[in-house]
Amino acid sequence: MIRTRLVTAVASALAIILAMAVGEPVRAQLLVFDPSNYSQNLLTAARSLQQIQNQITSLQNQARMLINQAKQLEQLPTTVLNDVERDYSQIQNLLRQADGIAYNVQSIDRAFTQSYPASISTATSDQQMIGSARQRWQDSLSAFQHSLTLGAGAVQNLPNTQAQTSSLLASSQSSVGILQATQAGNQLVAVQTRQVADLTALLAAQGRAQALEQARKAEAEGQAQEQLRRFLSNSHGYQPQTVQMFH
Repeated sequence: MIRTRLVTAVASALAIILAMAVGEPVRAQLLVFDPSNYSQNLLTAARSLQQIQNQITSLQNQARMLINQAKQLEQLPTTVLNDVERDYSQIQNLLRQADGIAYNVQSIDRAFTQSYPASISTATSDQQMIGSARQRWQDSLSAFQHSLTLGAGAVQNLPNTQAQTSSLLASSQSSVGILQATQAGNQLVAVQTRQVADLTALLAAQGRAQALEQARKAEAEGQAQEQLRRFLSNSHGYQPQTVQMFH
């Protein structure tokens, strides 16, 4: 009887122990929401989201930087270099059309030696002097005509210059990058350089015409003195006579 009670007590104790062992996980499973763990996870997620947002912002800034760099290297859509080269070639062609004494040092030296001598030789005939005087007159007349032609060419280039300058100024003001602004500035310098070339050619033509005219006058004075000397030294020259002008 006592043995039976002992077995019953042990069995009851084991049952209680098993019930306690089984009941602990059940209580643990019931504790699903942990406020501390939830707040920690929420903070971690917020930090991760902020890092992702920072990365997105950084990528956006890099994209803007690359776009700006591309704009800085974008070519200027407007160019007037072909027009400038055409106008410059036109003035050069006009300079090459100079008749008589051209813009060449050897040509000038040769022409002045032949047609503008420092002194007239006694062996030079009257016909030769007349021919030289006619040639000098033609050189002077041609030089003045050439000067007017160059002046007309420079004036004709003025509308082109105005159009080119206006186009480049507009392109410069609407440029999207440093390269476009630089190219617009360089082309403006090219237009101004061509204007200076036109002015240089015009001044050279005017100086040539004035120099030839002054040389013609100086040579004409020297030739007149030689002709007077020959006239006075001629044995069959003029003999003074009494002339009665009024009766």
